[in-house]
Amino acid sequence: MKIIVNAKPHEISATDLKAALHELGFACSSVATAVNGTFVARGNRETVQLSEGDRLEVLAPMQGG
Repeated sequence: MKIIVNAKPHEISATDLKAALHELGFACSSVATAVNGTFVARGNRETVQLSEGDRLEVLAPMQGG
């Protein structure tokens, strides 16, 4: 299915958020996620089903001062 990840189109086979993050290479990262503008807690990612055209935002923490 086609989804938008951080404003870029991606074709994925995963149907839930947790599997999509793994497929996209974010499985080991400590990231924050939002689907269609709604924050999704880490513990809920497996229950969030993705649909064609969904917008996924993945934010990684940054170091700096």
